[in-house]
Amino acid sequence: MPRYTVTNSELLVDAPIIGLRRDTISTATGHATREIVEHFSAVAIAAIREGKILLIRQYRHGVGRYLWEVPAGLLDIGGEEPVDAARRELAEEAGLSASTWSLLGDIVNSPGYSEEMCRIFLAEDVQEGTGDIEVEEAADEEADLDHRWVDISEAVTWVQEGKIQNSVAVAAVFHVFAGTRREVSEPFEYRSSIGRRRKERASDPAGADLKFVR
Repeated sequence: MPRYTVTNSELLVDAPIIGLRRDTISTATGHATREIVEHFSAVAIAAIREGKILLIRQYRHGVGRYLWEVPAGLLDIGGEEPVDAARRELAEEAGLSASTWSLLGDIVNSPGYSEEMCRIFLAEDVQEGTGDIEVEEAADEEADLDHRWVDISEAVTWVQEGKIQNSVAVAAVFHVFAGTRREVSEPFEYRSSIGRRRKERASDPAGADLKFVR
């Protein structure tokens, strides 16, 4: 029998982009309760052009300040493959498309209390314009983005000096600096309880925006 099994689970919050549940689990020393943030998980993009990486400065209310990041977004569209979500997010947040895609790596953001993972892609041969992807007008914090192409060596310095603090951006910059390139077809072993639950409730989950499914 597995050492860690869920013996009871209670959904406490079911909000648009997160859920919160309380699990009772068996452990090596008995039963324990754990509050877990359910999340769709996400993709991020290290877009490279002429030796520079695209960085985005965006307000993040969770920390109450602007952060330098790479383009990123939720896996919240039913049936959408991670690399297709990355193409969509690059178009939405930067108005760009790319013809060459590689995998950089997967990040487990906060495993002590959250399901969230992020798959980071490398986008090369970047062009202006969104190609065949339709983009809606930006709203809320995304209407207040600052885009900057930064030399990769300078981006590494920004990480070392603490100017880049977003964990996904830190990983993206160092993967690019290290020359990582993997196949985009590698399995992404993430789980999303909120995504699974919303897909089960959706009348037609393929292409559905799962944030709005209850």
